Amino acid sequence: MTKPVSIPARFYLTTPIYYVNARPHLGHAYSTIVCDAIARRKRAQGIDTWFLTGTDEHGQKIERSAKLAGRTPQEFATALSQEFRGLWDRLGLSYDDFIRTTEERHKRGVQHLFATLRDRGYIYKGSYTGQYCVSDEAYVEGPPGTPCPDCGRITETVSEENYFFKLSAFERKLLEFYEANPDFMGPESTRREVISFVRGGLKDLSVSRTSFSWGIPVPGDEKHVIYVWLDALANYITALGYGSDDPVDQARFAKFWPADMHLIGKEISRFHCVYWPAFLMAAGIALPRSIKANGWLLFDQGKMSKSRGNIVRAETVDEVLGADALRYFLLREIPFGQDGNFSFDALVQRYNGDLANGYGNLVSRVVNMVHKYFAGVLPEAGAETAAEIGLRKSAERAIAEFGPAFSELNFSDALKGLWLLVAETDGYLTANAPWKRPPDRSDLDHAQLQARVLATSAECIRIITALVYPILPESAAKVWKQLGLGEIQDAAKQAFLTHLAWGGLKAGTKLEEPAPLFPRKEKDAIEHMQNLEDKNNSSAVAAASVGGANTEPVAAPQAAAVAVNAVESKAPARATASPVAPPAPTAIPAAIPVAEQHLPAPQVAAEPQLAERQVIGIDDFSKVELRVAQVLVAERIPKADKLLRLEVDLGYEKRQILAGIAQYYEPEKLIGRKIVIVANLAPRKMRGLVSNGMLLAASLPDGAPVLAGFLEEVPLGARLK
Repeated sequence: MTKPVSIPARFYLTTPIYYVNARPHLGHAYSTIVCDAIARRKRAQGIDTWFLTGTDEHGQKIERSAKLAGRTPQEFATALSQEFRGLWDRLGLSYDDFIRTTEERHKRGVQHLFATLRDRGYIYKGSYTGQYCVSDEAYVEGPPGTPCPDCGRITETVSEENYFFKLSAFERKLLEFYEANPDFMGPESTRREVISFVRGGLKDLSVSRTSFSWGIPVPGDEKHVIYVWLDALANYITALGYGSDDPVDQARFAKFWPADMHLIGKEISRFHCVYWPAFLMAAGIALPRSIKANGWLLFDQGKMSKSRGNIVRAETVDEVLGADALRYFLLREIPFGQDGNFSFDALVQRYNGDLANGYGNLVSRVVNMVHKYFAGVLPEAGAETAAEIGLRKSAERAIAEFGPAFSELNFSDALKGLWLLVAETDGYLTANAPWKRPPDRSDLDHAQLQARVLATSAECIRIITALVYPILPESAAKVWKQLGLGEIQDAAKQAFLTHLAWGGLKAGTKLEEPAPLFPRKEKDAIEHMQNLEDKNNSSAVAAASVGGANTEPVAAPQAAAVAVNAVESKAPARATASPVAPPAPTAIPAAIPVAEQHLPAPQVAAEPQLAERQVIGIDDFSKVELRVAQVLVAERIPKADKLLRLEVDLGYEKRQILAGIAQYYEPEKLIGRKIVIVANLAPRKMRGLVSNGMLLAASLPDGAPVLAGFLEEVPLGARLK
């Protein structure tokens, strides 16, 4: 297998395309911001760069979610896609193209790819009977009632005619390719996982569905729609013009493919590192040069997830601190490829420490003093002393070290090293104190010291600003102007990072008036952001209750009740299949495992007086999503006297719930009964099983539960208000 050859004259990078099951949150923004920073630096190095992002809009889950929201799938997808694009524009992201999988150009390219694979003998027709997770659009091995290994939801049994891709034919070829291209996958943990997965054996993959219609039809057999992962992965080539007869599209594809970097979340690494290369090999298309997986963004001790209720919107941080503060925090605080913790407290601390008191304060001091002592005109530095020589060498070292660290995606280390120069420059300024004249210096000597110190400090600021521009584009643009250098975007177009060296800020340059960059934030900024998120979550849940929002409800606060449940994630399970059944899935572990918990025995407490009860507002109540469900399966759990395993139908999906009611209800008498569940509770794991909900029940004086029910007919999935 030939090793991909780097072509530095152009660079093509992509984000994952985001699934339109809810509005974007900080986890989505993280991946896209990383790509934006890479794209900005590449362009500033004179490299012709194409930066692609977009949305994934097909599949059974979208079809069902749209129906639940009272919209067509196209309307549902369009509204959510606009949310993503609107956020990227608000954050000032410099993407070159935004692909939607419902676009005609994408449909044309996907059908061309499918036909090519079929014509080359890699697709055949068969049938599949087995379990399928609609939430993750993934095949799962196991008997009926098997929970998805990733999201915990009960899988559905499907039996349908399918087309299959001969994935098994590429096991050896993929392993050979990985060996020949050790840098193809990263980080190392992803590489090890993928190689182990392939060595475990590959089975043929189902690449079409016939039980729903929201997707791209198989060319020549339109009762089939193309499997959403084959559809979605193809966006990387369809956006460039693959499958088009237009010469402009063909030229773009020829210029930019293969991709230099696919940036993805680690939970979808197998789809990108196994299935995607196999599809491309089978179609005779060159493989991407690298696929890099970022870790998860953790908040409230878990991966950000809509159904966990621990998401944070990028808009909240932008409104209070600005987009650059968010960019800096994400790239400085989180080593790329690792999971990283996010909190408003850590964000404000980093903002105040590094940006307000560090970089921003340094710029303000120097620009103000140049205006105060030299009428805003940069003076001649004069001869260097040992202090200036040391600072110049530090700046040159920062230039030499920042680029390689950035290229290796070590953003945190790159920024850490650059901020050493910020601190050293600030220390140099303080040590020489150009604002005061020592008694042993004449006015002339003092003026020379001022000139030397301020000119040297200003040049350090120029170096810092040029290097940090891809990460702090808005703030760097302001500083560049204050230094009298004009528009930094113009400098970037002139590839200013290819010739960055000491001495670029010349004496006689007129500095602009100083302007604040990062006003220091007090503790109320944390409270403000938290209040914005609380308000947003309450509004989103209220809107979802009337079918007016394309978002999933957030998790309810923990409450006294009889059972608990599992998380929703867009982390697909291993989606392989054979004509008979798929292979065993390999679960991707949650960011923080949910510890096994056992339900306490019911306790009877005295009825509290009204004044003693905890009073909640309507916003708190609206966070709890109560829905009508029907029991499909009820059975005892071995060696668990108090627990029943229930499978319930919400009308739009099925779930598994573990309930501590085995001492009070016979399992067979529950089947067919309509009950009320808390539908947006965070997951729990008990006896090795994940419970995905909570039953609503009254508690009698003796501790016995009585399940809530209805005297009138109500539809499944109806929400209680």
